[in-house]
Amino acid sequence: MLYHEPVLLNESIEGLAIHPDGIYVDATYGGGGHARKIIEKLQNGKLIAFDQDVDAMKNQIDDPRLLLLNHNFRYMKRFLRYYQVGPVDGILADLGVSSHQLDRPERGFSTRSDHTLDLRMDRKKALTALHILNEYSQERLRKIFSIYGEVPNAARLAGLIVRTRTAQPVVHSRQFQDIIAECVPGGSENRYLAQVYQALRIEVNQELEALQELLQQSLTVMKSGGRLAVISYHSLEDRIVKNFIRTGNIEGQLEKDFFGKTAAPFRVISKKPITPGAEELRNNPRSRSAKLRIAEKI
Repeated sequence: MLYHEPVLLNESIEGLAIHPDGIYVDATYGGGGHARKIIEKLQNGKLIAFDQDVDAMKNQIDDPRLLLLNHNFRYMKRFLRYYQVGPVDGILADLGVSSHQLDRPERGFSTRSDHTLDLRMDRKKALTALHILNEYSQERLRKIFSIYGEVPNAARLAGLIVRTRTAQPVVHSRQFQDIIAECVPGGSENRYLAQVYQALRIEVNQELEALQELLQQSLTVMKSGGRLAVISYHSLEDRIVKNFIRTGNIEGQLEKDFFGKTAAPFRVISKKPITPGAEELRNNPRSRSAKLRIAEKI
C-alpha cells in the first residue's frame, strides 16, 4: 500500500526553484514523495527532512544527500544549528495528514474507523484525544471546537460531552460519534465530524503553534533568495501562511521602519494559492482541499 501520495508535487518542487548545490528542508517527510523529487534535482546539495511520526522513518531514501530526523519541524532551527547546516535555499512543508495515518485505524485519524481516539502524530507524546474529551473543562472544549474546528454549535457539543462522560467516559470513536449524534446536523454528517476531528487533532499535536514556529524560524535559517513553499489544508493554516508571507508576521500587520516605510521580508511568488488540477483530483481525491503558497525571501 502506498504510504502517501504527494500533493501538488510538481507545483511545489517548481516553486522551490532548486539549485543543484543548494541546501533544502523538507519539513514533513511522510512517504518521501516530495523529498525524492528534491534529491533528483540535487548534485552536491543537501536535503534535511523532518517527520515526528516514527512510521515515516521506514520510508527513508538511501541517499547520502538526505538527513532524515524523527522530530517535529518546530525544532528545525535547533537541528540545523546542531548539524552545522545552513543557511538554507528553500523550505517545503506539506501540512496534511498522510494517507498512511488515515488508513491505520489504530491511529484514530479517520472518522470512518472504530478505534481508540488517539490522533497523535508523535506517539511518544502523552496527550491524546481521549484525554481531551474526558478531562478538559466544558469551556476549554468549547474553545477548541469553535476555534480549531469552526464547529457551529461548539457550545452545545462541549456541554453534551461533559454531561455524558461522567456516567459514560469516552473510550472509542464509534461510541463518541453516538454520544454526539444529536449535535450533528442532518445531511452534513461527514463535514461535521471532520470539523470535530480536526479540532481534536490540532489540539493534540499543537499544529498551529508548530506551524507558527516553523514560519518564524524560516526568516532566520533561510538565505536571501531562498524559497518557502507551504501546502495547507484548512482555512486556519492557510490564513497563517498567507499573513506570514505577505507581512512577515502571523497577525498579517505590515511593520514600518523609522521612516514609515513598510518592508515585507518576502516576495510573494504565488499571488493566489495554487490548487490541484483536475487530473490530480481524479487520481487523489484527498488533495481537494490543498492550497500551495510560495514566497521568496528578500
